[in-house]
Amino acid sequence: MASRTVRLFLNTVLGLGILLAPAWSPPLLAAGDEQVVRPEIKRREVTEDAIDTEDFEVGVWGGIMSIEDFGSNAVYGLRGTYHVTEDIFLEATYGVTSGDETSFERLSGAANILTDSERDLDYYNLSFGFNVFPGESFVGKRWAFTSAFYLIGGIGSTSFAGDDMLTWNAGFGYKVLLNDWLALRVDARDHVFDLDLLGEKRTTHNLEFSGGLSIFF
Repeated sequence: MASRTVRLFLNTVLGLGILLAPAWSPPLLAAGDEQVVRPEIKRREVTEDAIDTEDFEVGVWGGIMSIEDFGSNAVYGLRGTYHVTEDIFLEATYGVTSGDETSFERLSGAANILTDSERDLDYYNLSFGFNVFPGESFVGKRWAFTSAFYLIGGIGSTSFAGDDMLTWNAGFGYKVLLNDWLALRVDARDHVFDLDLLGEKRTTHNLEFSGGLSIFF
């Protein structure tokens, strides 16, 4: 009888212990405890191109222009550009140069065909440009500059030999953004116009190679 009573008592205590025992949970950190594992995340610094979002660009340029039959001389001028989209732009250009004596004048010893003032050449044009290969130019391993190779062409007027002539221009260029507001560019153009000297009218091709700086605003 005693043993039965003991077994009943033990079973009762064991059952109550199971019912009253709380579910196990991981110990909480006390206010003063430190986290044992600390993740060490190294954040990589990324520098993005800080290209201004302004659409206008103005610049100065200089180079060499070869006037057909009148030699090659220094040319310089101004340009203003409006960027319609990221790849399309409109550009207005003004340039000034001068021509030398022709080979006929030098060899024949005859009177000059043009006066000194008539040898001065200036032109203006409005051109349409398209960035064909936008990308980046790398200098060493640390420097990368936004750049673009573009095609350009347009129409304008040239004042030379005492006359104003309709002029077509076409060419290509390369632009590199040195920072967020300054650009370096080089250009090659062909200016095509009809020149009438001594009653003979003919189409001339006048090549120009130039480089310059421009700013965005």
